[in-house]
Amino acid sequence: MKKLLSAVLVVAMILGLCSFASADGYKIRIYSNSNSPERTTWLIEAAKEAGFDISIDDNTIYSGDVKAVQAANENKDGDIIFGLNETRWSQLVNGTYENLSIMDWTPSWADTVGEYKYDGKAYGLVIQNVLMLYRNDEKGTNGEELHFDHWADIVNCGYTWYRQGKVGGTTNANINSAMLYPFVDPESPAGGISIDGWKTLWAYCAGGNFTGDSYGLEPLIRGDVQVSTFYSSSLYGNIDAAASAGTYDNPLIGTVSPENWSLVDIADGTYYIAEYIGILDKAGRSEEETEIVKAFADWFGSAEVQTAWSEEFDSVPCNAEAVEMVYGDEIPEIYLLPNFALSTVEGTDMTYAAYVAAHSSEWTNIMTNLGFYWADQGAAPSEPDWDNLDWATLTQKAE
Repeated sequence: MKKLLSAVLVVAMILGLCSFASADGYKIRIYSNSNSPERTTWLIEAAKEAGFDISIDDNTIYSGDVKAVQAANENKDGDIIFGLNETRWSQLVNGTYENLSIMDWTPSWADTVGEYKYDGKAYGLVIQNVLMLYRNDEKGTNGEELHFDHWADIVNCGYTWYRQGKVGGTTNANINSAMLYPFVDPESPAGGISIDGWKTLWAYCAGGNFTGDSYGLEPLIRGDVQVSTFYSSSLYGNIDAAASAGTYDNPLIGTVSPENWSLVDIADGTYYIAEYIGILDKAGRSEEETEIVKAFADWFGSAEVQTAWSEEFDSVPCNAEAVEMVYGDEIPEIYLLPNFALSTVEGTDMTYAAYVAAHSSEWTNIMTNLGFYWADQGAAPSEPDWDNLDWATLTQKAE
């Protein structure tokens, strides 16, 4: 479990980093999909304490990585982008968006984030992954342990499972990436995924239970399903909150020492992403103002501030020094699972994360065009005629 840092120590560390006050009144404009009201409020106040004046919209203004990037691209007023994931950062670094250019920058903590970096451009803040969980009590497997080779084996597990009800969303996309991993085929016209992969994902939709919840933890807590999916950040906090709320008959109990639930043991591991921070090359910004923006980015990604962020929002930093401050040698199991996002795709020189980035728009188009993830359980579309599909059309956005 996390080492508990006193509020006094956290504040002292944050204030101690204030070496660059925005004395000229420059307001740093930030775009992010890590923008819940709690996160934006915390960051604005902590930055103010450290001498920075920032502006960041919360998710009542826009929500999700696509919307964050679109807003930044359209408004052309951004100084900083943070959050997102490798798929979106690959696009940003490679100049996919007309009005967004990531400037050269190397923070003082660059050597603490390991493989989570685009050298000289963007650097990791938070590690995130998707998880498959199951109840092992009488509402679940009654003590049977679940062991899969691949995420996609859920379709043959013999238990009920939650599945999402829409194509879009960062977590949904990461779950799909995990499901499709064993079906990679660089020669396939179906977005670089074998036809068997799309058949299996269809079976996941057809056999799964969409409960109306945005994420899969809630139906697992209620006992509506026996197997489900969720993201790592805030998992423990949500389980603790549900157990203490008194509104559930049989909630999940225990966090790092689970009592009635467990992680599915999947030989492949899981699909990790990292949320990065980068500085936009903003037209008209002076050198002095750019130095203020760099100072903020350096401050935000530092071990001390990432420790405070992690303590507040139940996440794991990329910064190894922050990990040591938060966890010591007690890193939770959910962050020790094998990471196949950075494995090399056979027949290519790409990691799986890069492969996902290269094919993500095709996958979205395929799922949208064929009607994957219907929300109305009573109005499921007919299963496609897999042997007679025009993949050249299906991989394109519908007109």
